[in-house]
Amino acid sequence: MMYSTQHLTQVADCNILLAMATKEKADLTFKKLSDERMTVRFTQTALELDAALQAVIAELSAIETIINMLPDGPTKDDALDKKTRLEFKQFTIESRRENYGTVALLEKEMDLARVDQELNEVEAFIAAIETKKSQLEG
Repeated sequence: MMYSTQHLTQVADCNILLAMATKEKADLTFKKLSDERMTVRFTQTALELDAALQAVIAELSAIETIINMLPDGPTKDDALDKKTRLEFKQFTIESRRENYGTVALLEKEMDLARVDQELNEVEAFIAAIETKKSQLEG
């Protein structure tokens, strides 16, 4: 972007703008580091949750097959209890996937891309102000 640096007439104004931009750059750099770490964590968590969900689904399928073959009685009741626990576990994993899985990973990747663009723009702003400052000093 082209900045209206021609309107700057004092080095002090440049210094104020550079201080503000430097602070913004530091804040964005910290956010980028945080987002990068969260992206790595969400990547790992997404894989773990997907694997856990597949295991629970397979176990549920197996227990349903067993339940259908069992006669009424305590063994079938135990299997039905286990099925209920597995269904709750599946629900819990699916809920965690929404907050920490693939969806969260993609949101964090978008945040990271946005921060990268903001950092690039802040760096361009700093370069424009430094160029104007050197013109005013020279």
